[in-house]
Amino acid sequence: MGYAIAMEAAMQGAEVILISGPTQLHINHPLITRINVVSAQEMFEASMLHFPNCDAAVLSAAVADFTPKIVANKKIKEKQSLTIELQPTPDIAQHIGAIKQSHQVVCGFALETHNAIEHAQAKLIKKNFDCIILNSLTDKGAGFGYDTNKITIIDTSGNCTHFELKKKTEVAKDIILTLATLLAQKHSI
Repeated sequence: MGYAIAMEAAMQGAEVILISGPTQLHINHPLITRINVVSAQEMFEASMLHFPNCDAAVLSAAVADFTPKIVANKKIKEKQSLTIELQPTPDIAQHIGAIKQSHQVVCGFALETHNAIEHAQAKLIKKNFDCIILNSLTDKGAGFGYDTNKITIIDTSGNCTHFELKKKTEVAKDIILTLATLLAQKHSI
């Protein structure tokens, strides 16, 4: 979804910084600068470096909540008993929301399996987002591994806008329109 959003934003004239984990997806547009990262820590560092100079951020990456405390630098033989100790990864969304300035807009994502609206609304407030895009794993053809998605956009006023299943390129247009509306509202105050 992030690549479709980045492309739509660029097609609307925005300069885009796309911070991307490993993927087979490609993107080519003169207004898009792609920054490749391989770990949650690298994504955190790149996000914290670039966000202060941005008008908006769309946080669509599904970053792992935990990472191994110790990373092996060679193959672990299969006959060994193994216990993996995990540590929390930096909460990129929490940090972005904490440093957000009054002129900036932050749009987050929530992938929920139950009590979806309630959990998304709680995340919206906790992370200091301006809106949140709710995905559900229960919607056939939506989310990861599909060219389609079905979303609900929730804003800080409690408005919930439900969208039917459609191509991710069309979903990106809905998200960018919402983002542009929120930016216009902040700049008119």
